[in-house]
Amino acid sequence: MNHFNGIYAGLDVHKDRIAVAVARDGEEVLYVGDFPNTSAGIAKLLKRVSRGGEVINFCYEAGPCGYGLYRHLTSCGHACTVVAPSLIPRKPGQRIKTDRRDALTLARLLRAGELTSVWVPDAEQEALRDLTRAREDMKAIELKARQRLGAFLLRHGQVFRGKSRWTQAHWRWLETVKFDSPVQPVVLVEYIEAVKRAQRQVATLETQMREALTDWSLRPVAEALMAMRGIRLVAAMTILAELGDLTRFDTPSELMAYLGVVPSEHSSGQTRRQGRITRTGNGHVRRILTEAAWNYRFPARKTRVIERRAEQTSPQVQAIAWQAQKRLCGRYRHLTQVGKHKNQVVTAVARELSGFIWAIACEVTGKPHASKALS
Repeated sequence: MNHFNGIYAGLDVHKDRIAVAVARDGEEVLYVGDFPNTSAGIAKLLKRVSRGGEVINFCYEAGPCGYGLYRHLTSCGHACTVVAPSLIPRKPGQRIKTDRRDALTLARLLRAGELTSVWVPDAEQEALRDLTRAREDMKAIELKARQRLGAFLLRHGQVFRGKSRWTQAHWRWLETVKFDSPVQPVVLVEYIEAVKRAQRQVATLETQMREALTDWSLRPVAEALMAMRGIRLVAAMTILAELGDLTRFDTPSELMAYLGVVPSEHSSGQTRRQGRITRTGNGHVRRILTEAAWNYRFPARKTRVIERRAEQTSPQVQAIAWQAQKRLCGRYRHLTQVGKHKNQVVTAVARELSGFIWAIACEVTGKPHASKALS
């Protein structure tokens, strides 16, 4: 391959076909055609746009087709950028959308330097991400199955009077439920089996997550994050599987903005207006942070469970985790006392929690982070 010489290619990628447009420095953007989304089709594409062995700068939108094309192109020696679809500049009056137009637009914007790339995980990282997302999907199925069972029982006046559902006492009570019709007990059994089947699937995936953690390159960081209140195996692995190396963010503010937990802003002149959080970026991690933030509604204390998880970490990590717990528990209490809505309180705690997570990742990897817990 020769050195990069100002050739930009926009790809509109679909399951079966890839539309291609090429923009060269100082020349008009040209539509090349569409090619099959197969190994042979991609080889034909490369032969067509890189006739003299030039290095091409490709780009395509992040989407359901994943990162296989990115890895294929980079393995051939070309540059490739996976673009954030929500950040592509679009003309307000544009009402016509075709694959050809999309490819031409991508090539033109790539040449102009107006596209925002997304982080691309390596194969190991993507495999762990698939695992954690599969567990999340199965957990959602379990929740839906529980809701269906509860709704069925409620329709027929069957209400559990114990303290908590889905305990051993609740399961024993389900075995005693009686109906007038001979058909309804069959329905009950099917609903119960749906819940148990989903629980088995969740348990299987969590076992696989524990096994995968053993050989994972980010295992030290995952174990360090588990020293924090509200961060256990599933939460730690989900955060790292989705975000990868947290030290790629230069500051905690960058991480907060990436996760969409910072306030939106509409300011002009001397007027500054802040609104709800932006909700951009990775929603999986944002959900994990929100769930973890609820744990800080109780007073700060070192429980036996947290201390046991922290035993495998360094004193510096334990100091940051304890500082985080004191800060976030106090923050939760203060915001509640001044009358903030509970959702606002949890969001504020989740935002600061992401900063402490970044500090612990930096501590484990040796990157400076200036945490007050170590001063």
